[in-house]
Amino acid sequence: MLKRAPLVVGLVLAVVASASTWFYVDRILKAQQVADAAVHNRPRGNLSDLYPRWLGARELLRHGRNPYSDEITREIQQGYYGRPLDPTRPDDPQDQQGFAYPVYVVFLLAPTVDFPFEHVQIGFRWLLIALAAASVLLWLRVLRWQVPIGIVLILVALMLGWLPMVQGIKLQQLSLVVAGLMAACGACLAGGWLLLAGGLLALATIKPQLTWPLVLWLLLWASGEWRSRRRFVFGFVLVILLLLGGAQLILPGWLSMFVAAIGHYHQYTQNQSVLVWMFGSIIGRILEVISVLACGFCLWPVRREPATSREFGRAVGLIMALTVVIVPMFAPYNQVLLAPAILALVRSFISAEPVLPAFRLAGMVGGVMLVWPWIATLALSAAFLWLTPELRQRVWPMPFYSNFMMPIFIFGLALLDARLNPARGLRDAAAAE
Repeated sequence: MLKRAPLVVGLVLAVVASASTWFYVDRILKAQQVADAAVHNRPRGNLSDLYPRWLGARELLRHGRNPYSDEITREIQQGYYGRPLDPTRPDDPQDQQGFAYPVYVVFLLAPTVDFPFEHVQIGFRWLLIALAAASVLLWLRVLRWQVPIGIVLILVALMLGWLPMVQGIKLQQLSLVVAGLMAACGACLAGGWLLLAGGLLALATIKPQLTWPLVLWLLLWASGEWRSRRRFVFGFVLVILLLLGGAQLILPGWLSMFVAAIGHYHQYTQNQSVLVWMFGSIIGRILEVISVLACGFCLWPVRREPATSREFGRAVGLIMALTVVIVPMFAPYNQVLLAPAILALVRSFISAEPVLPAFRLAGMVGGVMLVWPWIATLALSAAFLWLTPELRQRVWPMPFYSNFMMPIFIFGLALLDARLNPARGLRDAAAAE
């Protein structure tokens, strides 16, 4: 009974912290956004990031209309914002909410297009919650980390209340589906289901900007032991060809339309990578190149490691952390891709392996950045009754203070962990056998 007490306390604290995140988003952040929209006369409709993709899929599959067209974009704005955007209004949002996805995303959404969007929203929200909880189990399997059920429950509670995850669920972002598919792909690789893993990774390319680093790494990994891993490549190629071929059948010439839509999207959103946002265009892009090269240097020896090794799991976490800092997207919900790197680092820090003092100090700083949103949301939730509109306007950004530095720290720590402990995975694999 005494041994269970710390786990019970930890679970209670995790639930309270996670509940504070949801309370902050529902009662403080949303209230601030509504008040700001009223002051600047900004439109607010359903504000669901799923809606542009769902409407485009419905119009293409049911009526044969081009989802990349200006007409569909205006209809999307009508639902998403409540009215089409007016370029003569300087306070209107810049994001046009165009259909900036590969057209084969409609195959995933096809089962929903005959239902009212209000019902689709509810189902999709619960799907994202289920994926968030399942991803903890999947990533633990990828990392070959067996923990007590109490720890699993704590991790699930924290995942469900992690600010990037909560934001993604509230916005109904497909990035969370992509993250879930990546986790399932990794777990299938760890379980020896290579053909299925390749197919799942192909489905994850509905957001190619988030998946290309992992795709390149896993293709390189498969080439390291081609005879035993070729089924992964076959599964990926088969499904991607089916997706591309099916897309060409339902919308001929869609690829050029998608490329144009992506260019237009980056033009009106002015998206940048985390590194460019933090350090400026020149230094940021130099750091992007350095990050890719350093990651490649650390991962090159790992290409021959089996998917059942701890080293493989650490490599996947490192690649996904690299993705967060180099892709030209800095929205907090994309940070759900950091989950495997964070879990791998936690395991390294609590292991009996010797850790350099500087590395441990950096890990403490990164840990503070990671838990800061929970600290801030707990404080703001406790002070909710005293938050006047004026005070709320000043303090609402507090949980996002570590938004840009935390991914950089996680990536740096994951890079150091891979570099400083290259043999740990080999020892763990040998012990498991």
